[in-house]
Amino acid sequence: MRYADYYIPTLREVPSEAELDSHKLMLRAGMIRKAAAGFYSFLPLGHRVLKKITGIVEEEMDRAGGMQVLLPIVQPAEIWRQSGRWDVYGEEMLRLQDRHQRDFCLGPTHEEMITTLVKDEVRSYRELPLRIYQIQNKYRDEIRPRFGVMRAREFIMKDLYSFDRDAEGLNKSYEAMYEAYERIFTRCGLRFRAVEADSGAIGGDVSHEFMVLAPSGEAVILYCEACSFAANNEKATAALPKAIDEALLNLEEVETPGQATVPEVTAFLQVGPDQLIKTLFYATDEEFIAVLVRGDDELNEIKLGNLINKPFRLAPPEELAARLALPVGYVGPIGLKEKKVKVLADLRIKTMKNAVCGANRQDYHLRNVNPERDFTVDTFADLRLAKAGDPCSHCGHPLAETRGVEVGHIFKLGTKYSSALQATFRDEDGVEKPFIMGCYGIGVSRIVAAAIEQNNDQDGIKWPLPIAPFQVTILALGAEQKAAAEEIYQELSAAGVEVLFDDRDERPGVKFKDADLIGIPLRLTVGPKSLAQGEVEVKVRATGEDFRWPLPEITARVLEYLRNAMDACR
Repeated sequence: MRYADYYIPTLREVPSEAELDSHKLMLRAGMIRKAAAGFYSFLPLGHRVLKKITGIVEEEMDRAGGMQVLLPIVQPAEIWRQSGRWDVYGEEMLRLQDRHQRDFCLGPTHEEMITTLVKDEVRSYRELPLRIYQIQNKYRDEIRPRFGVMRAREFIMKDLYSFDRDAEGLNKSYEAMYEAYERIFTRCGLRFRAVEADSGAIGGDVSHEFMVLAPSGEAVILYCEACSFAANNEKATAALPKAIDEALLNLEEVETPGQATVPEVTAFLQVGPDQLIKTLFYATDEEFIAVLVRGDDELNEIKLGNLINKPFRLAPPEELAARLALPVGYVGPIGLKEKKVKVLADLRIKTMKNAVCGANRQDYHLRNVNPERDFTVDTFADLRLAKAGDPCSHCGHPLAETRGVEVGHIFKLGTKYSSALQATFRDEDGVEKPFIMGCYGIGVSRIVAAAIEQNNDQDGIKWPLPIAPFQVTILALGAEQKAAAEEIYQELSAAGVEVLFDDRDERPGVKFKDADLIGIPLRLTVGPKSLAQGEVEVKVRATGEDFRWPLPEITARVLEYLRNAMDACR
């Protein structure tokens, strides 16, 4: 491809709207343009990257037994109502009506649609297992779309759904997808990690996220360097501390005037935050819930939501004062049962002795509080947000922390959707049974941004070779060198190499800057000095390495380099 004939509208200035490196560089490199908040057009360069990623995904899905379909983007409300998600999915769902005032949505995901399709077509266990996938646009009305295509309202996703007759079959499908995802991200040339994850709105009881490791990633990953444990911090657990071995002291009320926060109380009473019981209040439609965590811990609301399993909200101070007569900053668990407040506590509360908590009286706290003696907990559960330094729940080694960008998520759904939508098959014993389902998603357009987040410098993008828009770029620095550059271009193109030939009538500095910005892996420069010596200047974008290759050997050398670089990503 000749640069002069290709549409690459690069920008010199950093767009003010862009925050992440990937957003800045995709705009500057002429890969995308904003149509509206959360909606982007992919230009030729960006579309080439999408096609590369899509091709890898399709090959691995087919290899793992997937069959590709294309489902409607516009979905009828009836199937979402039947699954119970029409009202609970929330404001992220883009809803619309047709001319007959019938309700529809723009598909944020396709569990209902695929389950309905299979329900109407598959009747016998002999037709199972079944793995069906598609690659198409999804729509979620993000409250604050940002970071370019990283968190957009329209995005391209691969979603595969497995249908099996039993749990053993689901385990096989899940393992097949897990291995396929590892191959996909390896083939894309990315550094990634699979981590245990919360299933969220999709549902199911087992799930893993695939994270591209990048310092700018939104997700926090906790992992153990001594064993294989890894999870995002929404899901991660830690080993419990040993119970404190000391005698129980008498309960004591102490005055703590104006000391309402954890730092204030611990400093005033000269105790560590790990000795303080922090009481947080939430409300559902039916009741108030007090949640207890240690003063040095943060509540994990994802875990809390999974335990409560119903909509909840943080109770504001004025509501606590008006309805429970509790002073904010001085509340504690003692006496809450008399107020008909449900009490939940993190497991680490159970190990505490002679702790400090609020006295439910303005400007007072209690010393020597002991859970086993002084108050009742309805349910103990893991409710804290795990953090780096916590002991691994598998081996006890301290957990380490990194950040990542989620690019894939796989779920064991079980019968969540098949039962709700009455999707059944007849098993060999003649009994109607619900399909056992799995769901497996990859953010195709998000991989583009994640790859840039992981591979860039101050000059631009450094594409991994398998997903680069072009493999090689050729720069001719003057009219005298253009004929030699043209010959190299023709030879490489004939050999099947994807080449972008910068044949523009531009200054060398402009060509070098655009080459670094666009990030094509291998740059060949035909300049007056090197050409006079019968050589071509070669630069590897990812490492900055420079070479001089003899002009007669250039095609063979390029092919060898590309072959070795691609082999490293298999």
